[in-house]
Amino acid sequence: MDIKQIQELIKFVSRSGVNEVSIEQKEFKITIKTNQAPTYITSAPVQAPQHIIAAPQAAAPAAAGTAPAAPTPVKEETSNYITVKSPMIGTFYRSSSPDKPIFANVGDEIKSGQVLCIIEAMKLFNEIESEVSGRIVKILVDNASPVEYDQPLFLVEPA
Repeated sequence: MDIKQIQELIKFVSRSGVNEVSIEQKEFKITIKTNQAPTYITSAPVQAPQHIIAAPQAAAPAAAGTAPAAPTPVKEETSNYITVKSPMIGTFYRSSSPDKPIFANVGDEIKSGQVLCIIEAMKLFNEIESEVSGRIVKILVDNASPVEYDQPLFLVEPA
C-alpha cells in the first residue's frame, strides 16, 4: 500500500463516519481511527496495531450519552419494492468507465444476475449483480459516491 492509497483511505474514513478501519496484509498492517464514539464489532482476535494513523474528525462529536443519529430511510411508497443493497464499503460507479454505457437506468427491465453497478474497494472493481428480476424504480446513490456496507443502492419493482 503506497502513501497515496493511505491518504485516500484516511479521507474516505473521515467522510464515511466509520470509527475505525484496520487492514492487514502479509507484511503490512494499518489501523485508522477517528475521534468519534467507538462501535465494537469483533470477529477475530485483536492484535496491537503496528501503524496507527489518526484521521481528522469530520463533524463535531455527539453529546455525551447520545448516539449519532441514523440516516432516515426513504419514506416513499416502497412497501412493494425490493431494495438492492451494497455488499461492501467502497465507491459506487454506474458504468465500467466514463466512456462506457451505464449498466442500469431508472425504468430499465433487469434480470437476475444482470450487472447493476460496480463498487470499487481498495483498487478492486466488484460487479454488483441483481438477485431479482424486475424494473428499476429509483437509483439511490450518485455516481462516484462512497457507499457503506448494506446501504440501499436501487429500488426494484419485482416482475
